[in-house]
Amino acid sequence: MKGFTANDVPAQGGRCILVTGANTGLGFEASKVLAARGARVLLACRSEDKARRAIERIRMEVPGANLAFVPLDLADLGSVHACARQVMEEEPRLDVLLNNAGVMFPPLERTAQGHELQFGVNHLAGFALTGLLLAKLSETAGSRVVITSSLAHKGGDIDWDDLDAHRSYSRTKRYSDSKLMNLLHMFELDRRLRATGSAVMTTACHPGFAKTDLDRHSGVFRIFFPLAGMIFNSAAQGAWATLQAATDPQAEPGQFYGPQRMWGASGPSGIARRTPASQDRALARQLWEVSEQLTGVRYPLPEA
Repeated sequence: MKGFTANDVPAQGGRCILVTGANTGLGFEASKVLAARGARVLLACRSEDKARRAIERIRMEVPGANLAFVPLDLADLGSVHACARQVMEEEPRLDVLLNNAGVMFPPLERTAQGHELQFGVNHLAGFALTGLLLAKLSETAGSRVVITSSLAHKGGDIDWDDLDAHRSYSRTKRYSDSKLMNLLHMFELDRRLRATGSAVMTTACHPGFAKTDLDRHSGVFRIFFPLAGMIFNSAAQGAWATLQAATDPQAEPGQFYGPQRMWGASGPSGIARRTPASQDRALARQLWEVSEQLTGVRYPLPEA
């Protein structure tokens, strides 16, 4: 099985791609490849300084790369709305929304709206941003929404009565729950897009086991990750699934992409396995309704 790598990314000239968390890790690596293929890449990041440094690094390898910074703090829904407004008003088109950014295993923290951080950043912010930009994406045939999940979704078991961790908090469980939510979001979005005959396609991806800055809160994992990076995926390799989900002409609506070797931990990208829970229609509908209530964002899609 050959699998998909950065070498398989087709020309992206004329396309505009918004990448959240583009200043580091998978987002940075994906942005670099997309820029090299001719895309206009919008680096949606919390820190302008870090985004500007990332832009400089990319342009050192890709002279003339078409890059722009867009402010985005996923821990504040106000910032999510501002980001969407800027893109809607300033960009002539949007071809791909790449929901890449996330947090993993932080101590108990809360977003500006009071939500548990992993729930708020990893799911609610991406849900809101996608809904706010869906009309823009719908203007361009062949546009895509990409949602980044994880192998950790297999351990997800959503506590509907304590979504914001007021009663208990396990950083690993909350991360797994948020990654299950990512796939449920994609599953329900795909169902609604297909039912309405939308020209927008949604896919999901995971990087396998890749060395990125996502491990900064992960304690013992910070010791293990550098060693594992020599065995599993580098950040550049971890971005292969992201790139496939975003650009592969053969990608299928509603499909999940990830590494194909070592039980999904490393190697080139292809169709990935997901749990039955991540394809549970009742769970997906429940999450959708809760997410609309908590974000105040309603998609321009009728309930299918």
